[in-house]
Amino acid sequence: MKLHQLIIEIKALEDVSTFSKHEQLVQGIINALDQKILVRGDALPSVNRMIREIGFAGETIAKAYKELVNRGIIESKHRKGYFVANEDTEQHLRVCLLIYAFDTFQETFYQTFRNKLGENVQLDLFFHHNNFAVFENTINNVKGKYGMYVIAPIDSPEAIPLVAQFPMNKLLIVDRQLELSEEHSFIVQEFKESSYKAFEELADRIKEFEQFVFFFKQESAEPNDILNSFQRFIKDYKVNGIVKSKYEPGSIAPDKVYFTIHNLELWEILKDSKIKGLKPGKDLGILSHNDDNVKEIIFDGITTFSIDFAKMGEMAAEFVLFRKPIRHIMKNELIRRNSL
Repeated sequence: MKLHQLIIEIKALEDVSTFSKHEQLVQGIINALDQKILVRGDALPSVNRMIREIGFAGETIAKAYKELVNRGIIESKHRKGYFVANEDTEQHLRVCLLIYAFDTFQETFYQTFRNKLGENVQLDLFFHHNNFAVFENTINNVKGKYGMYVIAPIDSPEAIPLVAQFPMNKLLIVDRQLELSEEHSFIVQEFKESSYKAFEELADRIKEFEQFVFFFKQESAEPNDILNSFQRFIKDYKVNGIVKSKYEPGSIAPDKVYFTIHNLELWEILKDSKIKGLKPGKDLGILSHNDDNVKEIIFDGITTFSIDFAKMGEMAAEFVLFRKPIRHIMKNELIRRNSL
């Protein structure tokens, strides 16, 4: 019964001279949704069934279904066909955003990205927390269901075949680079040279203190390029530097520069410096990676090196909206404040 009514809606548009056959099919399905002939979860006729029912070429039908998938109105299920995913026919595009977590700087990226996309774009947010099993499961669950995919990948060779499943014209890699075999669009950070440059610019200040301590967790989401740059810097500039796996609460001491990538670790360091009456920028130095508004304000300002995450969000939204390929590398820039 539903198929018969759907075909009536499609054929009712045959006399609209401004419609191509592809547009006729898209609008016919939308009209069926608006009239509740089709509802969420309903299966659409297969391409072959549509060929028999309305006589359109298979390519025309596939193109129409693809547009509706991109708009988030229908979804493709592997070997099962096409199904109604969303009854909101005003929805123009459905976007999947998969990132690490929701730290303050990533929230800045997200909010800018969300606002720039506009109201008619549905944005679904997922986190993988640098957990490969979660990353793999999320990829397998979202593929074929969205018009565009924006992914901050895990830096691992095993991630490449997973991400390569997506059509390159629908995929944007953000934050960390992933060497895919095909041409793909990306907006990613450069860590190695820009972090070394930040250390160089701070060299005179760092040398005023007895030791440069970097907290770095191996086998984590932290960029190895920053670790390599740190080790290169302390060697080149003959700085007394040390790498520790984590900050031990209460262990803060004067005459040291503390450098951490993690905000939770930074808050512990600042809390302990307050408890012990040590003033950042005078009794000890503090350096943090990834800037946000809080670091500009607290303790008279925390020195950071960072990219502009709002700018990354704007550029990512422009890619999604206009589909213009982009291959852009953002360098981390030093932001000097009172803590170092």
